[in-house]
Amino acid sequence: MQRIRPYYRIREAGSGAIVTANSVIGTSVARHDLPGKLTGEAKYTGDMSLPDMLYGKIVRSPHPHARIVSINTSSVDALPGVRAVLTPFNVPEGRLAPDVPILDRVARYVGDEVAAVAADDEDLAEYATGLIKVEYEPLSFVTTAREAMKPNSAPVHPGGNLVGGEPLTLTRGDVDEGFDQADRVFSMSFSTPAHSPAPLEPRAAVAAWEGGRLTVWKTSRGVHADRLSLASALGIDRDNVRVVGATLGAGFGGKDESRLSVIAAELARRTGKPVKIEATREEEFVAGRKRHSTETTVKVGVKSDGTITAIHATTLMDTGAYLASGPGVVRRAGQAALYLYRCANVRYDGYLVYTNQPSAASYRALGAPQGHFALEVTMNHIADELRIDPLEFRIRNHVGIEGQAGERVTPANEIIDTQPIEGGIPFSSNGLRECLESGAELFGWNDRQAVNSRSAGHIKKGSGMSMFIYRGGPGGRSSARVRLNADGSVQLIAGLMDVGEGSTTVMAQIVAEALGVSYDSVRVTFGDTADTPEAPITAGSTATFSTGTAAKQAAEALKTKILNAAAASLLHDADGLNIVDGSVVDADGEVRMQLSEVAANVGENVLDADASVMPGSRDHIVNSFGAHFAEVEVDTETGNVRVVRYVAAHDSGRILNPQLATNQVEGGVSQMLGFTLSEEMLTDPHSGVTLNASLLEHKSPTVKEYPPIQVIFADVVDPIGPFGAKALGEPPSVGPAPTIINAIYDAIGVRITSLPATPDKILDALSRREEA
Repeated sequence: MQRIRPYYRIREAGSGAIVTANSVIGTSVARHDLPGKLTGEAKYTGDMSLPDMLYGKIVRSPHPHARIVSINTSSVDALPGVRAVLTPFNVPEGRLAPDVPILDRVARYVGDEVAAVAADDEDLAEYATGLIKVEYEPLSFVTTAREAMKPNSAPVHPGGNLVGGEPLTLTRGDVDEGFDQADRVFSMSFSTPAHSPAPLEPRAAVAAWEGGRLTVWKTSRGVHADRLSLASALGIDRDNVRVVGATLGAGFGGKDESRLSVIAAELARRTGKPVKIEATREEEFVAGRKRHSTETTVKVGVKSDGTITAIHATTLMDTGAYLASGPGVVRRAGQAALYLYRCANVRYDGYLVYTNQPSAASYRALGAPQGHFALEVTMNHIADELRIDPLEFRIRNHVGIEGQAGERVTPANEIIDTQPIEGGIPFSSNGLRECLESGAELFGWNDRQAVNSRSAGHIKKGSGMSMFIYRGGPGGRSSARVRLNADGSVQLIAGLMDVGEGSTTVMAQIVAEALGVSYDSVRVTFGDTADTPEAPITAGSTATFSTGTAAKQAAEALKTKILNAAAASLLHDADGLNIVDGSVVDADGEVRMQLSEVAANVGENVLDADASVMPGSRDHIVNSFGAHFAEVEVDTETGNVRVVRYVAAHDSGRILNPQLATNQVEGGVSQMLGFTLSEEMLTDPHSGVTLNASLLEHKSPTVKEYPPIQVIFADVVDPIGPFGAKALGEPPSVGPAPTIINAIYDAIGVRITSLPATPDKILDALSRREEA
């Protein structure tokens, strides 16, 4: 077995290295400038200090569910400096999404958008919102998914509260038969909280019209998707909409899927002036987007030797007032139960439910943290009951590179889903065993009892682990254009958004490697619909794999064009030329031309190349894997949990940028400490009011709580991904909750099944154990 290499080592030949004189793959480079990011034909660019810019503020509902009977704006219509007022009664009838009009005549949560004002300054706009008189007809409301599922519960939307009218049910094999084959059957129930991404930068948008053309600068993870939704809502052709994604101050998936930008656009259309709306911190918590809360039951059948015969998981998920990305989230919550363990008989039932809560939506790793938490804590319980070491239990049962047993259902000419249900399809690569074994070695898993025995008094030590599976990177159709500039530099143009994960850096590396030029010579244009080809949203950890594949192909095509142009100038066979360190060289390595000379020789003929790909494989499942290990200390007097150290072992294929990759893992682990131990969006069930809409009260962890995190990567080169890479952005968020909860159990003998594992829950669990 090949060893996992520490993150800071650049792989050598024999372990999948790219051996070229100017190789930048596997090098820790970082790009902080985005040339061309805010350039083009639009009048308004730069720092958003636009001439005559107005400021917008939003009137929000004080009711969790109410019909808007009327809105009286007479007090503000004649107020000097107030330029426009939007209400549900005077906006276009278009929709951002099937259940999201620009403004609605029904408010569905406390904080829902009701009206909006544009004024000369923010203070005036804020003052004006307070003068608008809204007559509401309060309606019955529900604030929990369990309550919303009752037959006589108040419908949040017409058609009932269960989205689609039935659960999402996915099966392979026969779970009833599998449970009949089991020697023992275990069942456990879990709950996870809604919690906020808590980005440092609240969402914001600036909108400006020039004639019938709209330009919007906004927090975004997909400018082309935003352009489509804005055009649809406003009733204009998408060619008349330009969306520019400004550099993002943290996103984590939740920075779109709200009304803010379309309200700014409509206010700007009414006033004929640019309008800016920026959410307050409280608005970001309430009207932004959060992780879906869940209730999950996991039932597992096993033989006495630990062989798994059946897995059945059921999740009840609260999507809040609007659907957003809920269907994708509830689907991803079931993938661990369906595919992480080798098992012929599996079933997943996912219930996605509307409530009168603030809307949930995309948040790093979507439903995978919730689903893995329930499954992996259950599996640890089973291992304990069978007296099998948790690591050994997983080594015996984890899915292998051959995939699951069964028959392929996907037609032979179709790309395999990265979240499959069927069996009979192998993985393109699978380093899960490597992650388990090498992660355990680095952690000292076999020596943990000696470490735990050092517990003194009321401070108890424990160790825990978990493993996970995640989609490997193929996403929607992705495109890229690569152009040779007159000065010999190279321009990469893609519609992708860098949401903080460093894709601008990695894409430049990929192009530099494929073309044979230095990283510093690659310029990147991202996030602007005016200058870039169509692109999907940055989501699902797909950017490096999907857009990276397109960028690599475009760069390779451009290299061929450059060499053909050079060959024509040199009267030389193109097959005998290459590009090394940004120069055209012959077979002897002698420099024959600079790229700037090639550009000059072709004159007005631009040398560029486009590539558009539907990423993925028709023969293999492309997935990423990992295993996490943690040591904790639990204070049995206060209930406080301290994570002492953490080991994260990941299979994300070849690591193209070691420093960025390590940062992703460290960030994901640190972020999910909050989900596990402290964070929860609290709603008063009697009023629907969010009780802790601030950084002070949301209880996100700080650097003081972050443990030392050791990161290692499996020595795996995926044969499908660009230069062997697979997904990494979201997988680090999947492992922390079950890993830490399993470690808490190891320390104090109580298993927390309701997150976050706050001190009061720890003390209550200890008290119940003593009373039993």
